[in-house]
Amino acid sequence: MSGVDESTAFAALRGQLQDAATEFADGPDALEGILLGIVDDVDRAVREPLEIFPVCHHSPASAVAMARRLREKQPKVVYLELCEDMAPLLQELRNCRLPVAVQAFASEVKGFPAEWAPLSVVAPITEASAEYQAIAYALDTPGVELVLVDRSSDHVFQWQADTVDPPDQDAPPAEEEAALHGDAVGVEIGDLRPRFAELEEHLLHHGRVRHWSEWWHQYVELPLGDSDHDTYRQVMLLIGSLFRRLAPGDADRVRVDEDRERYMWTRMREHLGATGTDPQDCLYVCGAFHAASRVEEFGVHGSGTFEISPPSESTWQHGLIPSSHSAIEAQFGLAAGSVSIAATQWAKNLKRTRVRPYRLAGQAGARKTATSGKAAAPAVPAAPEAPSDKLSGFLQSPPALDRLDEAELLGWSVEIVRSARRNGYLASTADAIAVFETSILLAGMRDRARPTPYDFQDAAVTCIEKETVPGRRDVRRLVEILMGGDRIGQVGYDALPPLARDVHDRLAPLNLKLQQRGVQRALLDLSTQQELRRCSDVLWMLRRLMPHGAARPIMGERELGKQSVQESWDLALGTHQRALIELGYEGVSIEQVLEQRLRRVAYAPNATTAQVLAAVEDAELHLRGGRLADELGTRALEVLATERSVDGAPEVLRRVRRLLAYYRIGRPELPAWIESFAKTGYAHYCTLLPTAFTDEDATVRQVAAMLGFLFSMESLALSLGCDRTQLDLAFAQSHPQEPSRVALLWAARVHLGQLSRAELRERCDALLDNPLVVPAYPRYLSGFLHALEPVPQLADFVVEAVSNAFARLPDPVLLPWLPKLITTLRSEGADLAPLLIREAGRVFPGRLAALDAWVPPWQAAHEAPALPPATTGGAAGRAVLLAAHPETCDSLAKLLGCEDTWETQAATPTTGAVLTARHPETAGALEALLAGV
Repeated sequence: MSGVDESTAFAALRGQLQDAATEFADGPDALEGILLGIVDDVDRAVREPLEIFPVCHHSPASAVAMARRLREKQPKVVYLELCEDMAPLLQELRNCRLPVAVQAFASEVKGFPAEWAPLSVVAPITEASAEYQAIAYALDTPGVELVLVDRSSDHVFQWQADTVDPPDQDAPPAEEEAALHGDAVGVEIGDLRPRFAELEEHLLHHGRVRHWSEWWHQYVELPLGDSDHDTYRQVMLLIGSLFRRLAPGDADRVRVDEDRERYMWTRMREHLGATGTDPQDCLYVCGAFHAASRVEEFGVHGSGTFEISPPSESTWQHGLIPSSHSAIEAQFGLAAGSVSIAATQWAKNLKRTRVRPYRLAGQAGARKTATSGKAAAPAVPAAPEAPSDKLSGFLQSPPALDRLDEAELLGWSVEIVRSARRNGYLASTADAIAVFETSILLAGMRDRARPTPYDFQDAAVTCIEKETVPGRRDVRRLVEILMGGDRIGQVGYDALPPLARDVHDRLAPLNLKLQQRGVQRALLDLSTQQELRRCSDVLWMLRRLMPHGAARPIMGERELGKQSVQESWDLALGTHQRALIELGYEGVSIEQVLEQRLRRVAYAPNATTAQVLAAVEDAELHLRGGRLADELGTRALEVLATERSVDGAPEVLRRVRRLLAYYRIGRPELPAWIESFAKTGYAHYCTLLPTAFTDEDATVRQVAAMLGFLFSMESLALSLGCDRTQLDLAFAQSHPQEPSRVALLWAARVHLGQLSRAELRERCDALLDNPLVVPAYPRYLSGFLHALEPVPQLADFVVEAVSNAFARLPDPVLLPWLPKLITTLRSEGADLAPLLIREAGRVFPGRLAALDAWVPPWQAAHEAPALPPATTGGAAGRAVLLAAHPETCDSLAKLLGCEDTWETQAATPTTGAVLTARHPETAGALEALLAGV
């Protein structure tokens, strides 16, 4: 540095601020610590041997100043405020179309709360940003080194573990473009915004603007767009110091900010010491808030006492994900459309200042320029100059009055009316004129010589929308699109992780542009093109792993034992590219990722039997079962043995039935785990059955599912060694009181033969005859309806029970009782109602004319003539019955292996007695069967 006295650099500014403090605060002491401290911060940063370049996040003025300074200084080392572990990914930016975000992702979390998983950190990068200019310069200029010096992604969560809550998993989903970053924690270069709410409110009020983005655009962005380097630096340092000194005293946040600054300066001094680089050949790019730092480690001559804590044991993966203007605005709290307006302002600045920006060679989506990818001529090193005071002149100069560009404003007005008409608004030329004049009027009311895009947006909403939104987009959104639109980035094929590239390769036979955004239709004829079956397998796995809409089947299904001949899919892999990239952080193939997720679900501490069985089913569907399905099935058996509730009984019953049917058809023998599951489940539910019948927390549907499991698995369980006595004891100990459970118990006993249909019919008749019980009769019907799950053969009886209620109850009782019956059946048995409706359709006549002569089957059975006295008992009665029904006897004789023929003599008791004597067991069985009917 030159020998100029440091105290004289900003002496004039210090004197002016002291006079202002004395005049407005009745003495210099009130504001001296703030106003003079700001000047000290600026002076300290400007005199630092290692040049500090303060920036603001996604600021066109910062980007233009950065491009201009890089061409002037040509630094050999660029220190950048960005997570140091993201450095290897920056080379892949040339394979992408901006905006994109550099992401660090950790699915295996160690050292952090488990509910935080997965951890994700993103750093969005746009072309109109200072960080991109620095990256492009460093990567495409030979001999230049780019060093990222900010805390690592792991330290982001280490330092914020006590100050940041985990992402809200129940938050409402954002719009598609705004959700591109997911639940990631965003890091940015230059988080420059007042942290003192009253200060921001004061600035917005006196600036006559609605939000911070508009204030920044009007009072900082536009004035600094044409300023020289020294003015830009000092103004940005002034703003950073002002916001820092007026920030509220949040100890945790202050600690994190200061630790970041200590971290960065420690890393820079380590690099300077290791490489021997002259600080004059370096450039430190950081946010203006951190440039005005007061920590002891500040500067190349600062103290080196800061100790960097070791990273946690979490495994971090890194990659690039697509970003968008709206995603950046949503994550960092910017006004909607502000990033698009910044992109438009960036293009204007380049055209006006003729600054040549830096772009990575081969950058997708970037316009080619004469200097793209070429290194500029090395700058001639100049002797360091003492800092001069540029703040005084900037603060005292009146704002530049930019004349009205009528052609630009007129073009905006015409285009917004044309866009509004396309979106359903009844806009006309008169509205275009109104928007034009209102924009000028609003700018004048806000002391602006030229309407800003925000003034134009307000004018368009006022003149066109008129408090109605007839179209798909409102006018404010149409203005954002007009100003540049929501540009959405894309990660190129070469920058994708191996899993994503493998998915694209395996889906290549579909001949679709999978990286293109939007929905594409894929038609698969699996009968004639066998190679498409592999594509089908990939699509079904993507449907299982990715968000809804990424791969959506239109035609075709995949169930156990079924495979479609043709399939039709709606694919939007380009739209959901972030989700596909994050799958690549979990494995190298989708099969591996699916297996890991199934294991994670099955071995979770709170896993239920139904969830594990669902994992078994997915393993059979997508991974062809085998070892994994057997392992997960064994895990389901372990979970079942530990459950003490019946909450998941319906789902367990549904899935185990489906798996059992699949194994019986597709395998020569059942897997060992499902045999053990049937045996263990039989004993388990027999044990829980008495408690479930009386437990208020257990629903009737859950108890019915338990009975369904016991009845459907009974034959298999008994063949494997279970004892039927367990079930008998369980029913003997079951004493429910609630009507629906009582009806369910009656139906189950009918299935077991402990209760005949005649007895059940008598009990229902008794319920209808008792006026005190009639109001509760719908609950009995609900129990009978749920009984169709374990005892589907009772469907005709349930129809009879409902019909008897309508036939026997008088209207004064039936009409008030009918709404309760309908709501009960709808809420508690909607899934079983189709079975009841089919049975009613079979029983009742199909035509109205036949209804008058129709006799219900249950009444016809009661009115049937009684058998002769000789048939009521003894061998003679049985002989007459057998002679009257020879076909039944022939069928039973053939089943038993009897080859005797009927005698030709007339059927007499003696002949029947001879046949009965030969087969007494058959006669006894028939007698018992007919007695039950």
